[in-house]
Order: sequence, then C-alpha cells, then structure tokens
Amino acid sequence: MKKNLGQEAIYDARELGTPRMLVLGLQHLFAMFGATVLVPILVTGYGLPLSIQTTLLFAGLGTLLFHLCTKFKVPAFLGSSFAFLGGFEAVANLDAGKFAGMTGEEKLPYALGGVVVAGGLYLVLALLFKLVGAKKVMRFFPPIVTGPIIILIGLNLSGSAVSNASTNWPLALVAIAIIIVANIFGKGMVKIIPILLGVVGAYIVALIFNQVDFTAVQEAQFVGLQKIVIAKFDITAILVMAPIAIAAMMEHIGDVSAISSTTGKNFIADPGLHRTLLGDGLATAVAGMFGGPANTTYGENTGVLALSKVYDPRVVRLAAIYAIVLSFSPKFDALVNSIPAAIVGGVSFILYGMISAVGVRNIVENKVDLTKSRNLIIAAVIFVCGLGFSSIGGISFVVGNATITLTGLAIAALAGVVLNAILPGNDYEFGTSVEGDKSADLGSY
Repeated sequence: MKKNLGQEAIYDARELGTPRMLVLGLQHLFAMFGATVLVPILVTGYGLPLSIQTTLLFAGLGTLLFHLCTKFKVPAFLGSSFAFLGGFEAVANLDAGKFAGMTGEEKLPYALGGVVVAGGLYLVLALLFKLVGAKKVMRFFPPIVTGPIIILIGLNLSGSAVSNASTNWPLALVAIAIIIVANIFGKGMVKIIPILLGVVGAYIVALIFNQVDFTAVQEAQFVGLQKIVIAKFDITAILVMAPIAIAAMMEHIGDVSAISSTTGKNFIADPGLHRTLLGDGLATAVAGMFGGPANTTYGENTGVLALSKVYDPRVVRLAAIYAIVLSFSPKFDALVNSIPAAIVGGVSFILYGMISAVGVRNIVENKVDLTKSRNLIIAAVIFVCGLGFSSIGGISFVVGNATITLTGLAIAALAGVVLNAILPGNDYEFGTSVEGDKSADLGSY
C-alpha cells in the first residue's frame, strides 16, 4: 500500500512506487542546483575558469562516494561549498612569487591543489574523531573561533558582489527582491530554493529586455565531456585554502546535526562523524584533484527531507545520478553561463551577507560569552587579521627559492586557533546544544 507524502515519516521510498521516487529525486536536484552551479559562476567571475559541467559531475560522484563511506545511511547531498569562495578569490588575486603574471587559467590548478589538501584535513579530523572523540577535538575549534572566520568569509567577498551588481542595478535588485520574498514569505519548496528562484526570475526579466547573449549557447554541443583540470600544489595556495577547512568542518557538523534532527536518527553516533567527515573529505579531495570545487553536505536538501518526510537516502542518490547526467551537456553549461553578471551580483549580494550572518548566528546560538576578555580578544584579533591583512594583500616571505604568501583569512584562522589553545578559560563543550551544532550550516538560510 502506497503512503501519502508529507504526512508520515517514510524511511523506504520504494513504498511510494518508482514514479514518485524519480520525482522526489528531481526535487532534491532542484534544491541543490542553484547553489551548486552558482559557485563555479562566482569563481569564474574571480578570474578562475571553474567548469559547471565538472562541478555537477563531482557533486554527483561525491554524493555517491559519501553514501558509500557512511554505509548508505545518511540522506545527504554534497554540493559546492560556499566556504571556499574566499579562498578562490584570494588565489585569483595572488601576484607574488611564481603567481606574478599568471593568468586565471594557470592559477586554477593551484587553487584546486589547496582544495585537495583541505579535503585531506577532513580525513585527519575524521581519524582524530575516531581515536580521541569529537569533544576533545572540537575544543580547539569553538564558536568563538569558527564564528568570526565564517563572518570574515562573507565580508571579504562583499566587494565582488557590489562590483557585479553595479553592472545593472535594476536587474540585480530584481534578483535580490525575489530571494527576499521567497525566503521570508515562501512556503514549502519555494522557501527551500530562493537562490534558484532569484536566478530564474531575474533571468526571465533579462530575457524580456534582451539582455542575454546566446552566442555561446548556440555554438555549444548538446553532449560532450567535462573539462578536467589536474590539481597542482604550491605552499602559498595550500595556506590560502586549507585553513578554510575549519569553517567547512563546522558547516559539515551543522548539516549532519540538522539531518539527524530532521530524520529522528542520530547520524553523529551511527555511522558517526568520523565516517561523514571521511566521506565529505574524500569527495572534496577527489573533486579538487580533477577540476571541481570543494563539496559539502547541503542544508537545502535537508529542507526537502523535512518537507517531504521521505528520509530514504535512495532518493538523494537519484539526484546525484541526475547531476551526473546533466554534467555531460556543454549546451547546458553554456546556458547557465549566459546568466548576466548583474544577476550573479544580486544573488551574491544576499549570499555573502548570509554567510556572515551565519557566523553571527553561530556565536549567538552557542551562547558565547562576550563579556569574557579571552573571547573578545580572540574575536578582535581574528577580525583585524582577516580584514587588515586582506587590505594589504596578506604577508609574503621567502623560504629557500619559494615566495610564500599568507592571506588575511589564513592568518586570521591560524591566529584564532592558536589564541584559543593558549589562552585560559576555554569552556566550550561540543554536543551540548543541538541548535548550536546546527548554527554553522551555510546552507540554512
């Protein structure tokens, strides 16, 4: 007997029949789509030609790899991580040592190398979680460190949002307005996909006013292979990207906490955070090695779980297969790339602000005591390092024959972790607040 959607929890989607399972998979595809393709669009805007086709391919493959690592138990989709946007922009702006005079296409493999190393850090953390437990490890990454770092990621990107939006403010404002209305007044699926609705709605307006160039779309083939870019490794790019794993790790834990709360199953205990981090880390490292951005578990798809009450990971794996199929269409890639810069600016205007707001929420919902001098000092040093050093292009120094550059975000992350470790009074205990654990989820708007 078939069950009704949205009325009772369903842990085996086969009870719904194949047609409805296929539709549910499409629903998960729509939920992740806007944010996942937005990352390569934004990174390409920074000057690094990240492929939409390749991004979709490794989002799908990464999701399947994640499910394998988590014993096929966790209904999570892995899409492009917003947390690494600041790292991509920082690499694009590197102009010292070997990066002096490099084109964006030449810099991209080094940024991807940093993503691979960041994925490797996930594996190290997964091992530590398994050996010594999450509580002991997380004492080194409390909200007073991760919150300000997440805030900095959004603030450092804000200039590019304004720059893109200023190419056509009326069109950017249309995208902003749609996202706000969908986010605040939307119900059901509308509230889950505000980014996608903002892009599509503003794109329709751009079509009406003949502001879309279809030349590349007309020239592109319907079927073709993805653009594979092999990662290269340089200490400067690694030091730019790797510290972002701190914020990305909190995003991951937030998502797993949210999925556990939504489905009524404790995935932090079974299959365990060490397995979910392993899956996310491997997916990120594999994507970075071959030309894709870092992956992360998606809050948008958690929203679909809550909406449909279908908690079967099989439907999420269907969405992964759909993403892989879409990745074989250069024409689809060209169509997405035809989105005017002003629309990208309008969407990122909200997105970058939301990232910073998530950092604030992480501090507030974890009840960080800012009357304590240690907490104020840590936050103050992180903010000044992140914004101050970014304004002067970071710090460059020579080791042997290599010029190494530390960006503002990297310096801020290192300073925050070190200060938290050496200053007395660290009373953070991971796992005491479900809301606090979920509050670092960059996919929860």
